[in-house]
Amino acid sequence: MMNRLETPRAEGEARVRYLDADYQLLSPGTFVRCAVTGQSIPLDELKYWSVSRQEAYADAHAALARYRETGNQA
Repeated sequence: MMNRLETPRAEGEARVRYLDADYQLLSPGTFVRCAVTGQSIPLDELKYWSVSRQEAYADAHAALARYRETGNQA
């Protein structure tokens, strides 16, 4: 399991399983993409994600936009 403080060695987009308060690296990389904006998010800056939707968000505004868009449905 990997936490936010560990740095992956491989360049490119990572595949991640989002867990409560942590995430698990499924394939190495240095970033993930925001599900709302498409923006690259460096893993060491990743703070917002949805466990139920298994997607990352660039910031609180993107997370709130997805919440409103889905009506909080998983």
